[in-house]
Amino acid sequence: MSDGPPPLLAVADALDRVLRGLAPSQTEICELQDVRGRVLATDIAARLSLPPAAVSAMDGYAIRAADCQAPGASLTRIGESAAGRPWGGSVAAGEAVRIFTGAVLPDGTDTILLQEDASAIDETDGATITVNEVPRAGQFIRPAGLDVTTGDIILTAGTVMSARLIALAISAGHTEVSVWHRPHVGILSTGDELVPPGGTPGPGQIISSNAVYLSSFVAACGAVPVDLGIARDRPGEMLSCVRAAPVPLDLVVTTGGASVGVHDHIVDDLSASGTELGFWKIAMRPGKPLIHGRIDDTPLLGLPGNPVSSAVCANIFLRPAIARLSGGDHRPQMIAARLAIDLKANDRRQDYLRATLEYDPQGQAVVTPARKQDSSMISIYAGANALIVRPPHDEARQAGDMVMVMPLDPLL
Repeated sequence: MSDGPPPLLAVADALDRVLRGLAPSQTEICELQDVRGRVLATDIAARLSLPPAAVSAMDGYAIRAADCQAPGASLTRIGESAAGRPWGGSVAAGEAVRIFTGAVLPDGTDTILLQEDASAIDETDGATITVNEVPRAGQFIRPAGLDVTTGDIILTAGTVMSARLIALAISAGHTEVSVWHRPHVGILSTGDELVPPGGTPGPGQIISSNAVYLSSFVAACGAVPVDLGIARDRPGEMLSCVRAAPVPLDLVVTTGGASVGVHDHIVDDLSASGTELGFWKIAMRPGKPLIHGRIDDTPLLGLPGNPVSSAVCANIFLRPAIARLSGGDHRPQMIAARLAIDLKANDRRQDYLRATLEYDPQGQAVVTPARKQDSSMISIYAGANALIVRPPHDEARQAGDMVMVMPLDPLL
């Protein structure tokens, strides 16, 4: 006699299975100005030192510290060094060169005398410079290679390129880098009830919003969305749509058709076609009917049809999958926050409550779950900026208790 249904797969185990075996497929060389958000495929070594020579960090006079041991010491101006226009001579005892921020330090000097710590008869060569404040030896000099030295590894493979990292690579002498290919993610909606955006829903029909959301989501994560259309509720329809994709796919994402109804065919299609069904159903709310498998050689992630379930599962499973296929890694940010209202005890599923995260005058994070958590209510999800993550069998919580919260990316 059965002891009941088998235990649902834990979220962490499901994520591990989704990511297992995913890897980037190929690399390409891209101009640096085009790689924001892309993942480096190789380490990057500096081709230049930064700065390439010792330079002044302030406006003033390049001097020898030995010549300025007491207030009132006199020096003779012999030249000027400005950024991009270094002075080419050598400074001897009792001499000084007018220097500006970023200018190359002249030979023979070892200190910068600030302009406000000196008095000059005028700003011409041959003028007398009087020391008013004794400088500290070596002050206000940026040595060659202070920032980066030629040959240093400045960026490692797997780094996600940001605007500031692009600036670093360009400053160190690079114009292009090798990055991982942007994965192509096929997006397929399923269901007779769906009509394309812009259409007029008939009785019992709704606008297909999941595909548009997922397309934007995929693009924001750095992948290329591929629209596979809408698969109607017929056996084999999902397989036909995927196999008719206009480009090779690195991942297929479906929405809907993942439940047990007679009109839901994704599980049966995978099982009957000889393709791989990895798992089906996980201990998660919203998002229990999540499917993982393969169609031919392409991984498949089957998201629930309810808009909120689809969106939450996209954050938990699709975003890390895209990162892995892109050569990187994604781990959601988790913070502790004070609960604003009471919560009942949780059941056996890991719960993701739509919530509003704010900060009180003392800077403490405070989170308020939405009063309604129905997985069909996209308006609640759209107004949320965080998810309260409750583990299975979490005890009842009181207002003021600390809970773990996953802030939502404002672009997703």
